[in-house]
Amino acid sequence: MALKVLFAASEAYPLIKTGGLADVAYGLPLALHAERAEVRLLLPAYYDMMGKLKEVQQLGSLQIQGAGRVHTVHILEGSHAAFPFPIWVVECGALFGRSGNPYMHPDGYDWPDNAERFTVFARAAALLADDALQLNWRPDVVHAHDWQTGLIPALLEAVNPRPRSVFTIHNLAYGGYFSRAVYDQLQLAWHWWSSEGVEFYGGFSMLKAGIVYADVVTTVSPTYAQEICTPEFGYGLDGLLRSRSYKLHGILNGIDTEIWNPKHDEYLVQNYGLRDIKKGKLANKQALLERFGQNPTEEQLARPLLGMVSRLVEQKGVDMVMECIHPLLAETNAAFVLIGSGHHHYEQALYDLAARYPGRVMVYIGYNEALAHLLEAGCDIFLMPSRFEPCGLNQMYSLNYGTLPVVYNTGGLADTVVNATEANIAADTANGFVFYLPYSHALLGTLWWVLRIFADDQKLWRALQRNALKADFAWKRSAKRYLELYRN
Repeated sequence: MALKVLFAASEAYPLIKTGGLADVAYGLPLALHAERAEVRLLLPAYYDMMGKLKEVQQLGSLQIQGAGRVHTVHILEGSHAAFPFPIWVVECGALFGRSGNPYMHPDGYDWPDNAERFTVFARAAALLADDALQLNWRPDVVHAHDWQTGLIPALLEAVNPRPRSVFTIHNLAYGGYFSRAVYDQLQLAWHWWSSEGVEFYGGFSMLKAGIVYADVVTTVSPTYAQEICTPEFGYGLDGLLRSRSYKLHGILNGIDTEIWNPKHDEYLVQNYGLRDIKKGKLANKQALLERFGQNPTEEQLARPLLGMVSRLVEQKGVDMVMECIHPLLAETNAAFVLIGSGHHHYEQALYDLAARYPGRVMVYIGYNEALAHLLEAGCDIFLMPSRFEPCGLNQMYSLNYGTLPVVYNTGGLADTVVNATEANIAADTANGFVFYLPYSHALLGTLWWVLRIFADDQKLWRALQRNALKADFAWKRSAKRYLELYRN
């Protein structure tokens, strides 16, 4: 009999996306469905999302307590070509019927009613798990994601029979913190209010609720599961997580290996695989340089091209990259292609670099899907020196394209990139380069080493590329791990 899974998230690609959570809420349910799980994806009915759904019908209505008021909430079912199973949405115009970012006002501050919005969403999920609309569908497992759904595992205690609950932490830095006054307005259960429950330094944390009350807690990589149990990465929750280590599991996210695949990537000028990687990457390198107005000579095509696609913030190590660019441009023939947006001073600094070093530093401020794919295929080296990275996607894309990543030893980066040490090279497992101190001098020393290998040992470089292309990051592997947890 098929396992029934209610998959509750606050965003899902291609319906609504602000970050990596949306990619997981797309890729993992699809992989679970392929493994014959019976999935329902549950999302808030954001205004900008509803036009993308087809065949929308109302399943029923629920009266749900909010902050000092009761909302009439409509549960709708729709379809979308990306999903081979029903999508359920929680419609409440007062809470979700607004354009733009799901969590933030256009002026950049959090919506002031976020606690109410996601408490109502969580209550709707618990009622659906209890078959409150008499749809004759009860989940065996409710899988909730990040703070926006953190109350769901706690609310399931009132459901009989209670489904098993899994709570996934995508980024512990976002805890869903609110005041005691808001807690009281939402009329949340009095017995949850303790240091062993949802209380957190006088307020409450929806993320903590998920950790405390879920049957199983997961993170998006094995190393991140270990890191969040330390004061450095734990955001005050490390003690709680250590005490719950018996139910904490790290499962590496997958990537969409249909979209991010050099063998049939529609954005590439020439597709390639293991056998023709040199020829394929060279053709795409030429196209990438031409995209930035270059007319590259053979000599320019032979020089190392380093790429980066990133939010321009400190977490991503952009400052370290910028400190390394000047000495590398002075002492080597390397060139750089950098795509991203973020803090204004980083954007301006990149523009200044591009103006100072035309043809050596190429910059695109913003995000361009086609250009990001071409960069992955056309570059020789991918820069991803994030100071922390719960999972990371770009390093996996890069490995899939034979573009060797340079990463800091953290989170999912540590779980996917095998450093080119003598031992790993001898074992034929090395597929990239890792540095171990989050400082620019450590990154720079590693890049000197990388560029020396590129210049002096193309045989080794090809071996590293072959290992990179052999890696399997398909969602199927992750889905099987989750199904084991669901059943156990």
